Amino acid sequence: MSRTLYSLCGSDLSRPFSPHCWKVVMALKHKGLSYSERPLPFTAIPDIENGATRTVPLLRDGDRLISDSFAIALYLDDAYPDEPTLFGGEGGKALARFVEGFSQTVIHPAITRIAIMDIHDMLDEADRAYFRRSREQRFGVPIEEVAAARDQEIAALPDKFTPLRHVLTFQPFIGGDGPLFADYILFGALQWLRITTGSVHLPQDDPAYAWYERCLDLYDGEARKVA
Repeated sequence: MSRTLYSLCGSDLSRPFSPHCWKVVMALKHKGLSYSERPLPFTAIPDIENGATRTVPLLRDGDRLISDSFAIALYLDDAYPDEPTLFGGEGGKALARFVEGFSQTVIHPAITRIAIMDIHDMLDEADRAYFRRSREQRFGVPIEEVAAARDQEIAALPDKFTPLRHVLTFQPFIGGDGPLFADYILFGALQWLRITTGSVHLPQDDPAYAWYERCLDLYDGEARKVA
């Protein structure tokens, strides 16, 4: 069965950067499933699969199309129960939902303010216009004003990972001795930050940084392959 993961990139196809798509990359690797990745710029997404989605990730698995990273992870666990679990049961699903909420309400807003101009500069002209228009509608100010808080957000970022450090005093991954989808959710956010800005902006002696490095090492260093 052929699988295609549609993901997000800028003008450089070799640097897909969406945090949500990275969750799915790690989930597919976790399950040991083969796939091909098709990175696309923002403005090309509405044209894929006969207009099936306006956002990525989108996974085609044979004749199935699944969008949304969490829905894809749930699908993969249901469709491939003999492969390593992404959740470890209903408790793991609840844990992943909590981590998703933490990531999207605490970590993502900070990364947006840090990386917004870097993302803009990664895009081609058509996508730059789309990105500026859509983000300025979202924030109500020019993206340069959003980016004005960059230095403060970088300085404040390590404190936002205090809950992760607490978990890591007991175990090497959020999922326990090994990673689960909950790990890939938070990893995706930091991978987004690294690919767009060149750094995760955490001290190298930080346990949260060490956890991110462990995630980079997973699956023969798959995530390290993107500069």
